[in-house]
Amino acid sequence: MIRFRGATSVVMLAVGMMTSAAAGFSQTIQVNRENRTIAITATDKVTAIADQATLHIGFIAYGPDSSTAYANGSRASNAIVKALTGAGIPKEAIQSENQQVTPVQNYQLDKLTEAQKAQRQFQVQQSWTVKLGAEDAARTLDLAVKAGANNSGQIEWGFKDEKTPEGQAAAKALKSARAQAEQMATSLNAKLGVLLYASNEVQPSGPRPMVMRMSVANAPMDKVEPLAINPREIEKTATVYAVFAIE
Repeated sequence: MIRFRGATSVVMLAVGMMTSAAAGFSQTIQVNRENRTIAITATDKVTAIADQATLHIGFIAYGPDSSTAYANGSRASNAIVKALTGAGIPKEAIQSENQQVTPVQNYQLDKLTEAQKAQRQFQVQQSWTVKLGAEDAARTLDLAVKAGANNSGQIEWGFKDEKTPEGQAAAKALKSARAQAEQMATSLNAKLGVLLYASNEVQPSGPRPMVMRMSVANAPMDKVEPLAINPREIEKTATVYAVFAIE
């Protein structure tokens, strides 16, 4: 369900021999005595619960040498992807993000015992993104972690159809612009005429990730419930520049 929220606006009046334009919009409106207008810039927004999630999953595997680390990483990598595809997640929804085999830096080993240091000379890191419905984020993260994805959890929330909330925000902003124009026309003892021009600019909402890092638990993983994850509420903002004739 999409909810509408309060709005702020900037109002501009253009009457007489002048040129009127809204900052940030390329259209220039010529105004003269035969073309009396009111120009309004209005901003409004809507909020809605995300229906799509982009889940980041990955792992880190170690070894005493690069070959062993790679072999450990290969087992983890294939086990994770097999768990996801086996649960019905399409392969095209699982996209590779990063993979690398590197030596472990000395500062990363400072707090380890000598035996542990010997087993962590090299590391393999790999990560993917999984695009799915928001309602499936918790279950998919649970599957990946239990399959060995020990470096996972960031979620970027969005919409399957981004244009719908953007259009609703723009429509609400235009409605607000018309209401303000009517008030101004009344104060001028004039009647608001037709809409001559309108331009819309949707403000990017930006990513709203949820970040966590998973580690292997000591408890039997098959008895661990998925995390309680709820989709985020996302805000879409639109700014409308509208020019109305006045009679």
